[in-house]
Amino acid sequence: MRKVAAVLIVILMILPMATAVFAGGPPPKNLKKGIFLEVNEAAGTALFQDSTTQETSTLMIGYSVKAEDLKLNKKMMVSFEEHDGQVFIKTAEVMFLDLTLTKFISLIVVGLVGGLLSGFIGSGGAFVLTPAMMSLGVPGAIAVASNMCHKFPKALVGSIKRYKYGQVDIKLGLVMAVSAIAGVQIGIKIQKVVLDAWGNAGSNLYVSVVFVVVLVIVGGYVLRDAFKLSKNPAAADTQSKLSLRLQKINLPPMMHFKTAGVTMSAWITLPIGLATGMLAATIAVGGFIGVPGMIYVCGASAIVASATELVVAFVMGTYGSIQWAVSGLVDIRMTLLILSASLIGVQLGAIGTTYVKDYTIKLVMAATMLVVAVSRGAKIPVYLQDLDWATLSPTTTAVLNGISFWALIAALATAGIIITGAMIKGMREAKQEVQVEESHSKA
Repeated sequence: MRKVAAVLIVILMILPMATAVFAGGPPPKNLKKGIFLEVNEAAGTALFQDSTTQETSTLMIGYSVKAEDLKLNKKMMVSFEEHDGQVFIKTAEVMFLDLTLTKFISLIVVGLVGGLLSGFIGSGGAFVLTPAMMSLGVPGAIAVASNMCHKFPKALVGSIKRYKYGQVDIKLGLVMAVSAIAGVQIGIKIQKVVLDAWGNAGSNLYVSVVFVVVLVIVGGYVLRDAFKLSKNPAAADTQSKLSLRLQKINLPPMMHFKTAGVTMSAWITLPIGLATGMLAATIAVGGFIGVPGMIYVCGASAIVASATELVVAFVMGTYGSIQWAVSGLVDIRMTLLILSASLIGVQLGAIGTTYVKDYTIKLVMAATMLVVAVSRGAKIPVYLQDLDWATLSPTTTAVLNGISFWALIAALATAGIIITGAMIKGMREAKQEVQVEESHSKA
């Protein structure tokens, strides 16, 4: 454990230097953060103060925004465009929510479930948290940044917990983390390009589309595999055909991952880590690429893969948080609220892995992914309307928003019920085994 701590300390010392070298560059040129000091609806103008430079400027209210959308003395993210020498407001969105009691409780609940998922399946749980925050009205970029910021301390707690159970392959996790950091940098640049071109509405659409595509593909594959394992649990110890073929590739450096029980070229792990980092930075979710990647490409078991992913999440979460914080997109209030609840959930989830079969972890992962995909998919037409790329009636918009919200609630409930049920069943079986052993020893 001392060696593990030493390696993590070295990585944390390197991260600030890496941030300086690979800095994400200036904010998008057509996007500013600041507050509106005055709005003149009759003249169609607004006085805007840039929070970075403290300079004030008069902007024209564009066709896509209304005067009432511009909140006075609230920090907003504003995109704009130029026409005939005048600067028009294209989009304007409040960056940080007013934390009402309802939203406060909602964040605590989703944080608890997100932590439960993180400890149980190895993912940071952000594929539930990010959509939940967006459903509460948080801009996509803020939701991604705040979730990544809360991820690394939670991942550290979860990885230590599961390391004690002998489930973490530290070596595999750190090797993947190297390429994951590069992926984080690429992902952040992609988000900035999207924000520059289409503002918050474009960012929300981008996040949702990527969510749906990745969740459906990965969730469907994992669900199929979970059903196969449920019929033949012994197959859980059998590596995939793809991983067995890849392990035969002799491309130095060859590395042996003791806990995972595989020997393969380090180059094979790099694409998995790169994809994990890119997704983590763009949509705050990397675990549902990293975990299946370690299972089906590297050949690790679901339990080892889900535990090892927490190491990767810690490293890239630390790096990504520094990058997003420099951009001023982290809402520390939401980060701390989610973290406080998820730290409890992650330990419960980690304990749950000791009582369940391998296919149960995959079943939870797949079921939650597919339900969340429905939630995000329902919002895509709404975001298209925000960009003036589609037209919806008020009734249709309300229905789609309702489907998105209740599908997300169903995802949280599904994850909580399956994990809790599996834990209770596993604990009962373990207790019965102990009683049988005690009765045999007395006999």
